[in-house]
Formats: sequence, structure tokens, C-alpha cells
Amino acid sequence: MKRRKVLALLMAMTMAVSTTVACGGAKTDTAPTAMVDVTRESSSNYAYEPSPAPSVKGAVNTAPEAEYYVTDAECGADYYLEVEPYYERETYNVLEEKGFSDVSLTPLSTFGADVDTASYSNMRRFVNSGYGLGDFDGVAIRAEELINYFKYDYKAPKKGEIFGVDATISDCPWNKNNKLMVLGVNTDTLQETEKPDSNIVFLIDISGSMDSANKLPLLKDSMELLVKNLSENDRVSIVTYANGTNVVMEGVPGDKTKKINKAFKNLSAGGGTNGAGGIELAYEIAEKNFIEGGNNRVILATDGDFNIGKCRGDELKELISEKKETGVFLSVLGFGMGNYNDVTAETLADSGNGNYSYIDTLAEAKKVLVDEFTSTLYTVAKDTKLQVEFNPAMVSKYRLIGYENRALNAEDFTDDTKDGGELGAGHQVTVVYELELAKDNSGSSLKYQENSLSDKGRAKDEWCTLSIAYKDPDADTSKYLEFPIGKDNYTDKPSDNFILATSVAEYAMALNDSDYLTDKTAEEALEQAIKNVEKLDCEDEIVEEFLSLMQCVAENDYDDDDDYNWYE
Repeated sequence: MKRRKVLALLMAMTMAVSTTVACGGAKTDTAPTAMVDVTRESSSNYAYEPSPAPSVKGAVNTAPEAEYYVTDAECGADYYLEVEPYYERETYNVLEEKGFSDVSLTPLSTFGADVDTASYSNMRRFVNSGYGLGDFDGVAIRAEELINYFKYDYKAPKKGEIFGVDATISDCPWNKNNKLMVLGVNTDTLQETEKPDSNIVFLIDISGSMDSANKLPLLKDSMELLVKNLSENDRVSIVTYANGTNVVMEGVPGDKTKKINKAFKNLSAGGGTNGAGGIELAYEIAEKNFIEGGNNRVILATDGDFNIGKCRGDELKELISEKKETGVFLSVLGFGMGNYNDVTAETLADSGNGNYSYIDTLAEAKKVLVDEFTSTLYTVAKDTKLQVEFNPAMVSKYRLIGYENRALNAEDFTDDTKDGGELGAGHQVTVVYELELAKDNSGSSLKYQENSLSDKGRAKDEWCTLSIAYKDPDADTSKYLEFPIGKDNYTDKPSDNFILATSVAEYAMALNDSDYLTDKTAEEALEQAIKNVEKLDCEDEIVEEFLSLMQCVAENDYDDDDDYNWYE
């Protein structure tokens, strides 16, 4: 990519410091989905095609070049970060896009829930560095993390229930012959009096690679925002790692904000990166201060550049998988650019009962650590898995957009040893499927067995059933729920929820130059996503930022013209 000089206002910093406001646009007349408690047997009868391990294109180098402004929305002050061109390594696993599955052969779509949002804020960083549509090859754009970055206007769970579920089926904007289905799973929020006491261990990377303005200094400011939310009943410890490891403080009451903030401010960067050693020590401290029935969590802040001790993905996965058995949860906060290792951060979060966010600005830190404090820190459902069974009378083929690295085999749904995703209080999981509708006598013709439909399938009043498996935070056995989704969920006048989610999906497909933009080029898909978001009836500042980012991508793409005068 040619060198660019871009003065891009980081829209994230212009977000108001209020909590995310959901779009309040037009509602549909679709009926709410009803919850059914069920006892699940093994679904091995439906394991027609085991979900393969996601195909990884491999670790890639990126070298974004930028000179840009960052606006601190909270303080109302602008400060200038001049970033010199760099050619260091950023590491991503770029997954192959999953295609369509034939319902007659594979009626079950099974995957772990995901509430990570790192890919969105990382994408924003690249856009504000001047990236256009053709520049994202080699950068992991995980569609589900873009979609789940937003808060949607889903209904809250009913009293005594853990999940609320919304479902809408309507037209597909990039393929006129297909439909899209948007599923929204919503957990309830926690009131202040309902919050359990917390035992939090901050695990801070102070290696030499953290010595830049968008790493350790931003990390310190971010931690100061979080600490304001802690109480006298919470316990705070700080562990650092570089060449070695160190316990800066242990078991300090959460209301000792001056003492805690002073400890953060005194941190300085230098040396190598013994991340595995830091993880070992942090979990040791967390276990030592463990609160029964409380919120026990390690918060790891790093650029992911581990270079001492256990560094390989398989070693880290084994280490963190072992540590999660202690009952201590994990939040991973990624910082920085140039040598950022997205693979390490995501591996740790996915394997350690954790969630993963990328902090590119102080405004993003506030979103994750203040506005979404209870979602980030308080787990209400662990090892959460989703399974959708499609009715072949209604759906011929389906394609799950995103979640490639969360795919599970059908039988994993009822296997309590298989890891799912962790959902915090007030978290939302949004899932988008592209559907090819069934025609008469559709389905593969089989020689040795008959294609037959149950009475439910023949009735054609249900398109599919969403099943959810989850464990209570301190439990080892899953509970199961079912939500039938049918003709009442179809509409030709979709809500703002549907329009926003599918527009984000289309944008992610455009960035990834998807093979499934059947009726559109990537440029046309981007243009259409922009137009659809412009029509939304909402005043959500994060949605407004998203619209600006898409417009920036279009402008950056235009600016790739060789005849364009960058310095005009």
C-alpha cells in the first residue's frame, strides 16, 4: 500500500460518554419467540458433517502508515499523535469464509457464543490510518465481532429467565433470491445491589514493546476509568511482567482509588515479554484471594507480543485452558499497533473463559470498562453454545456469517467438556444467517435412505429452532433452552435492529471481499450499507460513528487513485 498522509479524526473519540443508546426505530409485527425448557439428549444422530477446524490462511504482516488526530471525548481536549511509518509485524489468523450448508445433509448449525468486539475497534484504527476496501487483505475482519459491537433494541428476558431471544427474517440486500435471519440473544442487566464482590487481578504487560503513547500510557488512563467503579468490598491486585514477573499490590480494597491509581501511574515499560510467567503468577494471586460466590477475574492488558517462555499458540492455549479450571475468568484488553499480536490475545480469551476487546482510544476504554462494566466483568452464563436446527421444508441451504473460529460439531452441543462462550450481565449475541429457501422436492436425492419430514416440518409453521446450552457461572453441568422460530418472525418491513445488523454484516463482507456478495461488487455492497444505515431512525452516536467509518473507507478507496494528489 502506498504511503499516505492522512489527518483522520478518530470518530470513536467523538462518542458521547453516555451509555450506548439502542436504535429506537420502527418495530416489526413479528411475534416474540417463546422459550421452552428442555432436557437434551446427545445430538449425534445429526452429526452428518463434523464441523471442520476453521481454515486459516496464516499469520500475516501488516504495515499501516498513519498520521492522525485522536480526540479525547471525555476531557473535551484534542491531542496529536504523530505515528511514523513502520514496518513491524502485526499477527492475525485470517479465516476462510464459511459457505452454504445443505439442510438435508447438515440440518444443525452449532457454534460457541461470542461477545468479543476487538475486531471492530481494530478495524477502526486501520480505517483512520487510511485503509480503503482493497487494503484489508491479511487483516482479520471477524464479522461477528463487528456485528456484536452494537447494542440492539432487544427485549429483556422475562422475570426468572436468563435469556431473551428476538428473531427476524426478511430480504437479503446482496442476493435478491435469498433471505436473512437475524437472531438476538440478550441477558439481563445487573442492578448495583446485585453485583457480587470482585477479586480482580490486573495483569499488566510492561515490556519494552509497550513503550508508546497508544500502549502503556493509554492503558494507565483506561485502568483509572475502571477503578472508579469498584467498591470497598472488592479486592484489587496488580501483577506485571516483562523479563520477569512482579506483584505490585495484592488484595487492596477497591475503594482505595488513590493507592491503586498511583501504582498504575508508577509503571514503566522495558525488557522482554514473559507473558506466560505473568499468567501463572496472576492466577496464583487470584486463587489466593478467591471469593466464593464472587466475581474472580484476571484482566490482562497487553499488545500480545510474547517473546519469553511459552509463546506458541498451542502452548498458550494449553496453559490458559488449565487455568480456567480454577473458576477464575479472564478479560483480555489489546493495545497498540506495529507489533500487535491479535492471535495471542484472541487465543487467550477464547480458551480461558474470557472476553476480548481492543482499546484504540480512551473513548473505547470507557465503552468497555465503564459503559459496559457489568457485561465485561460479571459473567452470568458460561460455556454458552448455540445450535440452530433448520426445517428442510422451509430452508434448503444456510450460511452463518462469521463465527468461523467458534464452529462446533453437532454432538459438542451436549458435551459439557466442550468450551462455549461467556456472556456477561447485559451482553447481547447477534447472529446473522443467509438462507436459501426450499422449493418443492428440494434436497439431495439419497440412494440408501429416505428423505422424510416430521409432522412439524410438514406443517411449515416453523423455519427453525434455536437451542441454547449454558452453565451457571459456578456450575459444571449445562442447562438447555429451545426457542422455535417460524412464519410469525418473517416480515417485509424489518426493524432498525435487522437493518443495522445486516448492514454491518454486508460491510464486513465487503471488507473481506466476500465470494457471497452475489448481486454486488464489494464497492456496491459498501455503498448499499451506507445508504441503509443513513435511513435508520436512531440517534445512536456509535451508529453515527459507524456510518462515518464506512464513508471514510469509501473515500480512502477513492484516494487510492494513482492520479490523486495526497498533499493537495
